[in-house]
Amino acid sequence: MKRTFRSLSIATISTICALCALTQVSAFAQDKMSANVTTPTEQLPSVAVNGIAVVVNDEVITKRELEDRMRMVEQRLKAQKVALPSHSELQKQVIERMIIEKAQTQLAHDNGMRVDDVMLDRAMLRMAEQNKMTLQVFRNQVEKEGTSYAQFREGVRDDILLQRVREREVDSKVQVSESEVDNFLAAQKSDAQKNQEVEISHILIRIPENVSPEALTKLRAKAENVLQQVKSGGDFSKLAATYSDSPEGLKGGSLGWRAQDRYPQIFIDAFANLKEGQTTGLIKSSNGFHILKLTGRRTVDPDATGISQAHIRHILLKITPTLSKEQATHKLIELKERLQNNGAKFEDLAQSFSNDSSASKGGDLGWIYPGDIAEFDPVIAALKEGEVSDPVESPAGMHLIQLLERKSDEASKERQRQLARQTIRERKMDEANADWVRQLRDRAYVEIRTDDK
Repeated sequence: MKRTFRSLSIATISTICALCALTQVSAFAQDKMSANVTTPTEQLPSVAVNGIAVVVNDEVITKRELEDRMRMVEQRLKAQKVALPSHSELQKQVIERMIIEKAQTQLAHDNGMRVDDVMLDRAMLRMAEQNKMTLQVFRNQVEKEGTSYAQFREGVRDDILLQRVREREVDSKVQVSESEVDNFLAAQKSDAQKNQEVEISHILIRIPENVSPEALTKLRAKAENVLQQVKSGGDFSKLAATYSDSPEGLKGGSLGWRAQDRYPQIFIDAFANLKEGQTTGLIKSSNGFHILKLTGRRTVDPDATGISQAHIRHILLKITPTLSKEQATHKLIELKERLQNNGAKFEDLAQSFSNDSSASKGGDLGWIYPGDIAEFDPVIAALKEGEVSDPVESPAGMHLIQLLERKSDEASKERQRQLARQTIRERKMDEANADWVRQLRDRAYVEIRTDDK
């Protein structure tokens, strides 16, 4: 369950609209990519010159593809109530994301990775089932959003491919030593904030590989200018969408809720003394200049001697262009009233209304640990056994949660080590992924042919 909600929290912006969410991925650079630094013009696909927006190595991004992506990103930002940057600034950001994705898929293809139609058909069927639709109804809904089903399918194919290339090039290469686990646990014992989760928004001004001193000075000046706009009261989400080179930039910069120790130490030190709503100064890392805004802080699992498990079930309503957050909230309030006043059974309502795969089990998610679904932790902590929550928001949508039972187990040493190893691994994968994206982008041959560069 943990992986499910995490992947939803970082859904791609390409062809996946609000009907579903797949993990946005990237991977660690390969030396063989240096062979793609130049692109002979005669090797380009036979696309009309006026139809090419960007050349990436020996492939192209068409103007139609760029227009489609711009439309989707604008819809997404509006749905999130993020003020839109100017068209030219947003287009620069969208082009940059598309360049990185194109370079990633090229690397996957160069390594013989493919997503065949059988695998793709299974993925499409799963998405339809998760949305409580038949495949034909799902297809009709996609086309109703203004996207051709064939285009949507190919976008899903790319997303699966990106996930696989990350698993191969980044995830599989990240190792965690026993000494790292020992050091992590030792540091936790003396850390008064070890049970803290934080919600951070982020702006990244990326530093390319082998940057010259002159270029670095210009990038620092750009970052300082953005920071000054933030300090002067500028809309952080809009500034992130306008300037940030991070994948989250086109989502307003939000990184969502994460355990504090998931972040690099340089970030932890920077936001340690911030109050909610405050921002850091410039933070320089090997990847670039960062600006962080603390939007929330909370404590979870305060019991230091054991781990409290909760047996829960839920009803999920996903936010789509046809179901807003407000409408989903209102619907869940109606369902809660039916539970309280009309004798309805939670499991029956889950089977009828929930958009989650757990619907067939009456919404039962089984026993979960704190942190498995971070957005649920404070809600579960406040519930009594048998009680149903008010509507709760997560990256997946809006939920009603019922606490069935609670138990507290002594945290075994092995369980502690497993959790520590997982946290370290996730942190290292984040860092390796960011480094790889930067290197892959810098080694790609890119030619932008739009009028607005």
